[in-house]
This record gives sequence, C-alpha cells and structure tokens, in this order.
Amino acid sequence: MFSSERLKGIDVFVCVAESGSFTAAAEKMHLTGSAISKSIARLEARLGTRLFQRTTRRLSLTDAGTSFYRTCTGVLANLEEAELSLKAEASEVRGSVRIDLPGALGRAQILPILLRLAQDHPALTPHISFSDGFVDPFKEGVDIVVRIGGADAWPDTVGQRCLARERHLFCASPAYLARQGMPLTEHDLQQHQCIAYGWVDGRINPWNFTDDQGATTRRQVAAQLVVGNGEGILMAVMAGCGIAQLPSWLVQQQLDEGTLVEVLAHRATEGMPINLAWVKSREALPKVRVLLEALVTGLTPIDDGDR
Repeated sequence: MFSSERLKGIDVFVCVAESGSFTAAAEKMHLTGSAISKSIARLEARLGTRLFQRTTRRLSLTDAGTSFYRTCTGVLANLEEAELSLKAEASEVRGSVRIDLPGALGRAQILPILLRLAQDHPALTPHISFSDGFVDPFKEGVDIVVRIGGADAWPDTVGQRCLARERHLFCASPAYLARQGMPLTEHDLQQHQCIAYGWVDGRINPWNFTDDQGATTRRQVAAQLVVGNGEGILMAVMAGCGIAQLPSWLVQQQLDEGTLVEVLAHRATEGMPINLAWVKSREALPKVRVLLEALVTGLTPIDDGDR
C-alpha cells in the first residue's frame, strides 16, 4: 500500500540536486537553510543511504543520489502531468508558452509560423528566445525547443520528434554565375571565389561533398571570403561575392524565387535532423498542443524528402 511518507522531502531533494547547494535551494523554496538540511537528513535516514557528497567547497550527488534523482524527477513529472491535464481547458488556447529556437533556423523558418499562430490566437502569449546551445526544456522551464541535431541528449521527461532533415547545398547568385561561369565539377571550384564559414580563432569549416559512391567526404576549400555566421554568408552570396555551401532551410526561398541558383547539385549532402522537443507533462495543455501541431505541420515541407 502506498504511503504518503515516501513523498516527504522529495521536492526538497530535487531542488537541492538541481540548485547545487542548500543555500540556493533554500532561496528558491523560501525556506531556511536549516530546514533544507534537516529535510535531507531525514530523507537519507529513511532511505538508509547518503544522497549527497558534501565538502567545504561543493555539493554533489552520490551514485545512489543520482539514481534516486532520476526516479524522483520522473515521479514529479507524472504528478505535474496529471495535475495539468485536469486543469487544462480543452476548448481554449490561452496563456504564456516559452519556446527556444536556434538562431538562424528560428528566424528563417520558425518565427513566421509562430507569428501567424499568435495572430490566430490572441489569448496566446509566446515567449520566444533564440540560442544555439543545448537546452533541457524540463530542467530549464521551457515548454518547446527546436534544435538542429541534439536528440540523444534529452532525458525521458522530454518528448521529441524529428521534423525534417536539412541538406547542404552549393549556391551562387545569377549575377556571379553570369560573370564567372557555372562550375560542373567540384574541381572547378578551384577557379571560383568560395565563401566559407570560419571561427574567430582562424579555423575554417570544410565543405561536405557526396562522392560517386554516395558517401560523404569533407574537404577544405580555398576561401576568398570567410564569414562566421550563416546569415552573413547568405548575404555575401546574394551580393554576388561567390559560391557557398548553405543549409537548405536557409536558402530555399531564394532558390524558389530565382535570386539564388543551386550548383553542383549532384554533390549536395544530407545534413543534420531538425528536432522538436517538449516537456511531456505539459503537452496536453491546449496552448502547448497547438504550437506543437503548428510546428509539425509548418516545418515538414523543408524535409529533403519533399524535394
């Protein structure tokens, strides 16, 4: 038979584990440091094991504590899911939703979808942020995350779906090709102005090529222009500065409009998957569900399978 005693101290334990200290947990939970310490001590006594390794400088989970933390977060997620499902109003989309997007992809492909959705649902308040690092939506309080790659890093409390897969295409402007000619093989690139992605430390990103056997090879190209931002590279290509390799989602509109031309199409390569992630315990909320449905519908056409 279930005992409510088993729930005592779990919320404090999880908060301490995620905060990294008793003091930080006390501030978050509006309790005293002594109350936090006593709660953890009672929990460890009840379990008969140490959950934290304490030193004068840091607090860390023991192996037993790590295992217990994973179990506890799952239990709390299930409780939250049950509560939110009961509270969810099935007919109305309203309230605040936090969404984190990768910078260039978010601005080029996803933000227009979200803006249209916000107009269709005036009571919905999307909070949209842009970042390119790893985000755990469950831990960081974000409802929905889109990332290029990264699917293996999300925990079981996070739902996920592959929306599409980018392709790496070689592109140039019509004006540049009229001036310099159309490259027919990758070796012809030696006679062209190449625009590459680079970092502040001087490294230059190699280009990917599909060989005659269908395998992907990486090759450094001699770059006449190096830009450390995909949107900046797109601007340079549009200005007629040369040929660049760019993701399909960034250039598809320009290709459709004819303001860019794909070259060496037989050497284009498959890129990373574009993944959608969300907090499972909140997916039943109408405000989250409508966003998930809009992203699934809106991003699917950029999959290379539709080309």
